[in-house]
Amino acid sequence: MNYKIILLSVLVVILASCGDGNYAPKPKAYFRIDTPKPEYRKFNTLNYPYSFEYPTYANILRFPDKEKEEEKFWINLDYPQFNGRVHISYKAVNKNLPQLIDDANMFANKHIPKSNGIGEKLYENPETKVYGVVFDIKGSDVASPYQFFVTDSTKHFLRGALYFNQEPNNDSLEPVIKFIKKDIDHLIETVRWR
Repeated sequence: MNYKIILLSVLVVILASCGDGNYAPKPKAYFRIDTPKPEYRKFNTLNYPYSFEYPTYANILRFPDKEKEEEKFWINLDYPQFNGRVHISYKAVNKNLPQLIDDANMFANKHIPKSNGIGEKLYENPETKVYGVVFDIKGSDVASPYQFFVTDSTKHFLRGALYFNQEPNNDSLEPVIKFIKKDIDHLIETVRWR
């Protein structure tokens, strides 16, 4: 008889715990990403035809291709804490400015199949002779969400593209992307030619 009471009690508890069936799953969450306070230092080497300011929490990695003379001024701006990198390439302008601009547009437009749209922002600073375009590429699966090029229209052409060393999921990376966009905008504003 004692077993019947225990069995009946367990059965009542199980039935009572089933609830009314209104279960709603919790939405997917992402880790909180802390960003450092923006502070900048100057990339200013005399053997490069350009200079700019970049964040103190990023590193300049120089990867000149020894076999290609025209690529010796290419660098990467590495963000180790965010697993991201801005690839920066430099080309001398020699009657090829239209082709360089077309190439920069083509690289941005390669992301159209994965994007929700590409915003273009013109940049002009006549005092420093820096003119260019910033491409803000929207979309969760876009490999490079922010790209730019700047030029003086006669001698120098600098192009940059932000990438992360992981499968694109820009919904979770949105705080980092916004943060690095400000650094890139600062870089563009501080570009100077030699």
